[in-house]
This record gives sequence, C-alpha cells and structure tokens, in this order.
Amino acid sequence: ERRLRFARLLPQVSCLLTSSNATMPVQPLPKEMEGEGDSATEMNGEEESEDERSASQSESEEESSEMNDEDYERRRAECVDEMLDLEKQFSEIKEKLFKERLNQMKAKLEDVMSGKATEYLDPLAVLQNHMEIQIEVAGIYRGLCLEVIKHRHGCELQGAQQHLESEKLLLFDSLEERLLERIQRLEDDRHSVGLTSEWWDGKLRPKHISKEWDSLWPSKRKKPPLVSGPYIVYMLHDIDIMEDWTAIKKAKAAVSPSKRKLEGPLKAEKLSSPPLFAAHCEEGHLHYEGEMYVKGESIFLQPGDETPVQAVITAISTGEVWLRREDASKTKIYVSQLQKGKYSIHKA
Repeated sequence: ERRLRFARLLPQVSCLLTSSNATMPVQPLPKEMEGEGDSATEMNGEEESEDERSASQSESEEESSEMNDEDYERRRAECVDEMLDLEKQFSEIKEKLFKERLNQMKAKLEDVMSGKATEYLDPLAVLQNHMEIQIEVAGIYRGLCLEVIKHRHGCELQGAQQHLESEKLLLFDSLEERLLERIQRLEDDRHSVGLTSEWWDGKLRPKHISKEWDSLWPSKRKKPPLVSGPYIVYMLHDIDIMEDWTAIKKAKAAVSPSKRKLEGPLKAEKLSSPPLFAAHCEEGHLHYEGEMYVKGESIFLQPGDETPVQAVITAISTGEVWLRREDASKTKIYVSQLQKGKYSIHKA
C-alpha cells in the first residue's frame, strides 16, 4: 500500500519540482527599461509560462512513463521474490504440519501398543467380554462332550462285558453238552466192549480149560435154558450176533442226542396248545406282545404270579433268552415259556 501511494504521489512531486524550478528569481532590469518593457515583459511572461507548463507536462509524462516501467519491473521482481518467499514459507509450514501429524500418529500408535488409547479401550473391552463368554461356552460344551463320551464308553464297556458273559455261558453249555455226549458214548462203548470181551474170553478158551474153570466156579456154569412153549432158533453164530448188537448200540448212541434235540421241540409243539402270548425271536431281537426288546435293555421279569424282578437282557438266540438279574445271577427263559405265560416281561 505504501508503494502504491508512493507511485500515485510521484507525478505530483515531479510537477512541484518543475514548478519550483520555473519560479526561480530573475535579475532585475534597469530602471529606464522598466517602463518600456513592462508590457513586453508581461506578454513574454505569459507566453513563457504557457511554454513552461507544456514542457513541464511533457517532461512529467515522460518521467512518469519511465518511472512506470521501472516501477513495473521493480514490482514484478518484488512480487516474484514475495512469491518465492511465500512458497518457501508454505513448504516449511507444510513440512512442520506433516511432522506434527506424524508425531501425533506415532504417539497414538504407542498408546495403542501400550493399551492406553482411549478410542480403542472401549472396543477392546467389548471384544474381551465376547472372548470370555465364548471361552466359557466352549468350556461348558467341552465338558458336556466329555460326559457324553464317558457315558458311551461305559455303555459300550457294559455291553461288551454282558456279551462276554453270555458268550461264556453259551460256550459252557455247549462244552458241557459235548462232554456229556462223549461220556455217554464212552459208556456205551465200554459196555459193548465188556460184553464182547466176555464173549471172546468164553469162546477162545479151550474146552478142557473152560471145564476146569467152571468146576472152580460152579455158579458160572451154563444152565440149560428152560423153554416152555414155542421158541426161536437162531441160525447165526454168537460172534455175528454180538457184532450186530455192538453196531446197533453205537449207531443208537450217535443218533440219540441229535434226535432228541430235533424231536423235543417238535413233540412239544405238537402236544402243546396254541400260544397264549405272541413271542418270537428274529434277527437278534425279541418280539413280545407287539414290543421289541434288544440285547442290553433293562426289563422287568415276572415268573407267573410272583413279584416282578428287574433284569438285563444279555443274549438273544433263536428259541431262548439269557437274563442277568440284580444279584448277578443268570437266568435262561425259553420263547415257549413266554408264549405259554409262565414268564412275562415288560420294559423298565
């Protein structure tokens, strides 16, 4: 603003300077010429004043034009300097602002890393609360899963033990039956062998020795058979009869156990009345009065009119069911007994 004011006042100052130069004092004329030249001087003064004014105006205009060009160049240089100075200040301020923002961000980052940032503490508390809830839920779920696994393991172990016990009982019964059958066969063979040995002893002994032997043991003498009425005369020899009799006994002993097993249930079914209750075994399941029972299931067993007893099914075969009572005793019931009503069962 000062420069603009100075530029505006510069033409006026130049005009004042020219006017001061024009009004400088002039030497006085002689007295004799004063009167003559008064009129001339007045006219010349007016003309000179007009010329001086026009000259001063032209000079002021030239000086003002020269001053304007110089002023423009000077102003331009000053503006460029000011612009460069402003740019430099702007870049410095920008750098300072960037550094301040960077320092602020670093301070915030340090607060966040140290856990002191206020704008992150509330969301962090919410997240920690959710984390604790999820950890608690996961712990409860884990405990429940472990309990379920323990229960399943216990059930499988109990079922395996019951199956083992039932298999042991079945194996014991089958071994006992086989041993009894073998004992019966051995007894039959021993009896038949004893008879044949006695016969062979009597047959192969010489007659004179047999007579002496009979004399020593009179009780063992052969007495003549007393036959009254008609009698049968065998055409076979005694040795052939004994061989046939031994073969018949062996065949009968071999066939009798299996025949008893097959004929026993058939005779019972033929002689028994129609079943009073619906009961049958199918594919390892017991079907009784429209309900299905499986191995390992807890039931109530009621023998006739007695009080019911709690038991567990340990094995189910084609015609029989094995049960284990509360006192660890084993009980075997047949499907025919359920059909006749000797035993009744219902679910616990």
